[in-house]
Amino acid sequence: MKKNILIAISLVFSCFWASAQNPIIKHIFTADPAPIVYRDTVFLFTGHDTASVSATNYKMPDWHVFSSTDLVNWKDYGAALSPKTFSWATGDAYAAQCIERDGKFYWFVSTFHKKDDRSNGGAAIGVAVSDHPTGPYKDAIGKALVINEMTTDLKHAWDDIDPTVMIDDDGQAYMFWGNGSCRWVKLKKNMIEMDGEITIITPKNYIEGPWVYKRNDLYYLLYASKGTKPEMIEYCTAKSITGPWTYQGIIQENVPNSFTTHPGVLDYKGKSYFFYHNGSLPTGGSYRRSICIDEMFYNADGTIKKIVQTATGVAVK
Repeated sequence: MKKNILIAISLVFSCFWASAQNPIIKHIFTADPAPIVYRDTVFLFTGHDTASVSATNYKMPDWHVFSSTDLVNWKDYGAALSPKTFSWATGDAYAAQCIERDGKFYWFVSTFHKKDDRSNGGAAIGVAVSDHPTGPYKDAIGKALVINEMTTDLKHAWDDIDPTVMIDDDGQAYMFWGNGSCRWVKLKKNMIEMDGEITIITPKNYIEGPWVYKRNDLYYLLYASKGTKPEMIEYCTAKSITGPWTYQGIIQENVPNSFTTHPGVLDYKGKSYFFYHNGSLPTGGSYRRSICIDEMFYNADGTIKKIVQTATGVAVK
């Protein structure tokens, strides 16, 4: 009888995981999703959590690239980039985003800077470049694009993290980033130089993890909010990428078993999708996170409907 019960429980558990897509990557812990579409294929750029179960801080040695044509089955290309790629860098592989321009792929990453003649250390943003989304990648500049000394509105050393980049309809590229305050700057067409001064904005409840994009004639700025612990995702909209930004509210509540969350938005095959991470895998947690996807919906006026977090995700039902 006991054996039969165990078999029944095992079958139920197996059926659950067979029907549950979320989290989408189960063989390693992944965080900070950044999806793009290139030639009808989705490429997903992620962080990689390797902290122990009992750890009280992050251990993120590298960034991975995955691809899919159905958002259900994913190919892992392994560790495509790490802070070791950058001679000036040290520390962990924090949130990053890759974008294509003129046949090249620019991967904007956040890590930490060694103490040297240019910087006293602290968080910094670098850029890697490749001819293909899966690499190989190399340091595009040979130095950090943003160092801690360039932003002085906040005094903590980890404020220059979490870059998000978009290219507007007129070809002008913009980068947003920041922990504690949100900064943006224009980028030159070569994608490796800033074009003008850094501007600081103050979206309501902003803390970190921005994601900026345009849909129809409306610009969206999503971010992790500091109103509560754990984090939620809130957002603003604007008629111009430079603002003014109108606060629109919370779209994602706390996620299971993780005090952080991080947004990524993708339109693919006629639908919109919201990428995020949680700690729901076995032995997962705030330092052992996993990426999930759920469908995203808009109201008639362009505002975003609240994200419904599911275990099934976008798997075929």
